[in-house]
Amino acid sequence: MAYLELNNICKTYGQGANEMEVLSNINLKIEEGEFVAIVGFTGSGKTTLVNLINGLLAPTSGAVLFKGAPVVDTSHERGVIFQNYSLLPWLTVEQNVLMAVKEAFPEKNKKELKTIVADYVEMVSLTPAMHKRPKELSGGMRQRVAVARALAMKPEMIIMDEPLGALDALTRGNLQDEILNIWGKDKRTALLITNDVDEGIYMADRIIPLRPGPNATLGPEFKIDLERPRDKTAMNDNANFKKTRNAIIEYLMDIGNERKTEAKEAYILPDLVPKDFVNQFKFGN
Repeated sequence: MAYLELNNICKTYGQGANEMEVLSNINLKIEEGEFVAIVGFTGSGKTTLVNLINGLLAPTSGAVLFKGAPVVDTSHERGVIFQNYSLLPWLTVEQNVLMAVKEAFPEKNKKELKTIVADYVEMVSLTPAMHKRPKELSGGMRQRVAVARALAMKPEMIIMDEPLGALDALTRGNLQDEILNIWGKDKRTALLITNDVDEGIYMADRIIPLRPGPNATLGPEFKIDLERPRDKTAMNDNANFKKTRNAIIEYLMDIGNERKTEAKEAYILPDLVPKDFVNQFKFGN
């Protein structure tokens, strides 16, 4: 039994003539301790897929199974790191993380909860900013808070919905390393949604492209044959990295070109004959 299973998932929005199938026939299995990346174009349905896995949405048909049981609601067993931080602006760093920890561990006393919060805030190097509010933090620091909050609940699976997409290259690279260091300590199952092929190769065990919607579905998987821990500089000269990267990019370019061709065929304009405005407005006509 896989740790996470998506069986023949379809998701539609709207009704009747306005009904649109966003995801179609999605099948995926992720084993315990595995790090999987799904890469795709903007608007291909990646966030919808995350919301189905996390229980924020229900599939129109098919089933999402976590440890063999149907996913019917959200749970701290599946921690989500969102792209837009989702921090409460009136709470400090400590309070934002504490709120999540209290929900995950209602049986623990105040001292135990504060210890957990302090440990995870320290893990993302934000102890000096413990009592600052989000408006006092940079974008990278806010995302660190979001990472700490998700991990402090000690989820059995980490789900990341393009968590680093809005960051500058240096901050993004640093957070990639921090997430990998944290993941490497106990190998919790991880799913990364990204539109960055290099990020997926650097972080994941395998990459699966999401073909663009409507009717988006998963493409073939690409296994990442690179030893851990990975060195970004050394990867650029690694033959396996180059081969895998080229294969994924070529596949994405091919389906991107298919999408353009389909769009052109769907919107073919009729032959039009321009009016003869010069003669039309001559006196006597």
